[in-house]
Amino acid sequence: MLKKMVSVSLLSIMCLAVTACGGGNNGGSAAAPANTPSSSASGAKEPVKNEKLIVYTNANSDGRGEWIIEKARSAGFEIELVGAGGADLTNRLIAEKNNPIADVVFGLNNMLYENLKKQNVLTKYVPKWAGEIEPGLNDPEGFYHGLVKQAILLGYNPKSFTAETAPKDWTDLYKNPEFKGKYEAPTLLGQITPQLVVAGILTRYQDPKGELGISQQGWNEVKRLFDNGARAVEGQDFYANLASGKTPLGAVVSGTLSKKEEQYKVKAGIVSPQIGVPMIVEQVAIINGTKKKATAERFVEWMGSAEVQGEFAAKFNSMPANTKAAAKANDSVKALYANLKAQPLDWGFIANNVGKWVEKIELQIMK
Repeated sequence: MLKKMVSVSLLSIMCLAVTACGGGNNGGSAAAPANTPSSSASGAKEPVKNEKLIVYTNANSDGRGEWIIEKARSAGFEIELVGAGGADLTNRLIAEKNNPIADVVFGLNNMLYENLKKQNVLTKYVPKWAGEIEPGLNDPEGFYHGLVKQAILLGYNPKSFTAETAPKDWTDLYKNPEFKGKYEAPTLLGQITPQLVVAGILTRYQDPKGELGISQQGWNEVKRLFDNGARAVEGQDFYANLASGKTPLGAVVSGTLSKKEEQYKVKAGIVSPQIGVPMIVEQVAIINGTKKKATAERFVEWMGSAEVQGEFAAKFNSMPANTKAAAKANDSVKALYANLKAQPLDWGFIANNVGKWVEKIELQIMK
């Protein structure tokens, strides 16, 4: 029965449990005339008609959807946002791939886009701003491109640890006896953040001859991670436990950090591993088979531009993937990311294996 429950949950766990995973509400539509000039066959300038676009997203919560609609209207686009969780949108797009309804999708994370790419749901398109994106964040094959970064961080209570005494990497948690029982062991089902913590460890031990692509040493490391940590309690906010000192070490997400710090009156210390941190990136892509491809391309060019992403970052306290837009991010966000780098991760490999990793961990390691 557990194995069945695990397999049913495999796609939903990939949904961002962080702020990138808003969703669930339709964002409405924005009406606008389009006035971009183009040349006709006779050489005369004619206005380009931007057809109404259906845009799927899981990043429309907290006012973000309304903001995008209004900005798009001002830029000459009419869009209708269809909001839902990342896993639901992924399932829907795959189900509709032979008769697509959506024209554009944005907000999903790398793993979900890899699944869409594998199912031939996306069409290749490289926008002009693609070269402005931080290296390693775009799809190297050109099917999806970065908008907003979300870092998965190892945080600590500054009353319990200092920068000198805190762990320097996730692996220190189970290798140093000083941290035993003081960190929250990841709960995997339905949670993308802890899944990426585990993936960030497992992929260091990638072995094509190993079980599920991982060497035995890698599986031993993950077993130690769970054996030496405190099990999470369902319904409890980890940050509350970090703030109280109950479990002063564990995973926090950059996009929710400022709100958690304000809520619990404790500013977490942040570890910056030399190998880097898992980085979830909200991406944008065009749907294969859209009948409005030219308009979709213009919309993607507009949405991912440094100007739009810079305004979005300032409004919603986020860190853009666009390096030219990064200067417009709020100072606290820039300070956080100044000492962070993305851990190199093979998203295709992770997307193909994460479900099986979770199943093995739940049935064999966490039993």
